[in-house]
Amino acid sequence: MTREEKTAVIEELKEKFANSEFFYVTDSSTLSVEQVTTLRGMLFEKGIEMRVVKNTLARKALEAADASKGYGDIIKSLVGPTALLFSESANAPAKVIKEFRKSAKKPVLKAAYIDSAVYSGDDQIATLSTLKSKDELLGELIGLLQSPARNLVGALQSGQHTLMGLLKALEERG
Repeated sequence: MTREEKTAVIEELKEKFANSEFFYVTDSSTLSVEQVTTLRGMLFEKGIEMRVVKNTLARKALEAADASKGYGDIIKSLVGPTALLFSESANAPAKVIKEFRKSAKKPVLKAAYIDSAVYSGDDQIATLSTLKSKDELLGELIGLLQSPARNLVGALQSGQHTLMGLLKALEERG
């Protein structure tokens, strides 16, 4: 790779890191070509981009990024073969990895960057896969906001039936 190509890759990675709230650093070495193709297909279906990069290029891109992002622990995880997974959802890559590992031992999670928090180590897959996505949280919030209105309407409707029953009973009596 020439110096110009390396510079271009570093700039591209810097932009990718700056625009991504969620990315994972994984090791998918020792997977066969067929397994990598299957994994890439599963990731593509979920809108996740997989990039295999040289650690030095990724390190330089992360070091050039804004220090307030807290990439320090991510930089430490850039050892050995590395594949980056960029996603719009915090939990989608973890779910795909968990599903894929039912048939293979890799990819192994080295670290994950989730909106300024860093999760290090493969033991974090279970935690990351249970995180709620933005859409799931919004759905729950809307459900919670609608709940009091539903309860009020239900109470009014049941009260209406009770009142009507009382009036009918009084009418029949007298």
